[in-house]
Amino acid sequence: MRLSRGEKTFYLFNNLLLIIAGLSCLLPLINIAAISFSDDGAIASGFVGLWPVGFNFDSYRALIEGTPILRSFGNSLVITGFGILFSMVFTILAAYPLSKKIFGGRKFFTLAIVFTMLFGVPTIPAFLVNRELNILDTYWALWLPGLISAYNMLVLKSFFENIPAEMEEAAQLDGCGEWKLLRSIVLPLSLPVLATLSLFYGVGYWNGFQSLLINIISTDKYNLAVLVQGMIANQSLLQNMNNLQPHELEQLITPESIRSAGVVVMLVPLLIVYPFVQKFFVKGVMIGAVKG
Repeated sequence: MRLSRGEKTFYLFNNLLLIIAGLSCLLPLINIAAISFSDDGAIASGFVGLWPVGFNFDSYRALIEGTPILRSFGNSLVITGFGILFSMVFTILAAYPLSKKIFGGRKFFTLAIVFTMLFGVPTIPAFLVNRELNILDTYWALWLPGLISAYNMLVLKSFFENIPAEMEEAAQLDGCGEWKLLRSIVLPLSLPVLATLSLFYGVGYWNGFQSLLINIISTDKYNLAVLVQGMIANQSLLQNMNNLQPHELEQLITPESIRSAGVVVMLVPLLIVYPFVQKFFVKGVMIGAVKG
């Protein structure tokens, strides 16, 4: 189909705007990565652009030796890994029965869940609930309050509803029960949306900051997000890093390079994982949002 002149003009400006928006997100990240690998003199002089000047790993070495970043990285992996597992299991267990027309209370429970999307949970009541449950200073205080996202559950419910009923009926005629039907038929057909929702949950747990500061008391349980924010906000922490082992470094490390190195370490795992789930991303969201 040939495009009209107006449509060509629209697509041209649309593509230009998308390119500008993409570059506005990408270029700052490239600049941060370049600063983390650059010489301190070039950073202080403002000569670093999109390519490292005086390539070195001093900031990363100082970051590893002067901060508990490896421990925080491990904490982030634990929080994110188990958080995704728990959230996906309970999201599936909530969405599957609500997608069945034979479930008598499906409309009531669906409306009740949608109603919770209209109001956010205040910080103080959430803290008090966690305290009464005796889960403060444990990762359960991060997992339980956000165990199920109402939006993610509704997307998964819509996806389950689009699975042909004939497939389920054929499996049931062969003696397949509900649990085996879910495990052997429904979930394998739902891989695109499951991968997409796992990415949503994973990004939320990996970048978790405020809830962790409120509910976790022990500093040895902090994740990367809290550690990087502390480096950005606390100038004395960066100064202490320079005073720890100055004889092992050729020169003092600038705060900008250490902060940039921390940001890079925090972003790299997401950048590695995203390409593997990208092929499921659009398909998973669209199938769960549009009736077939």
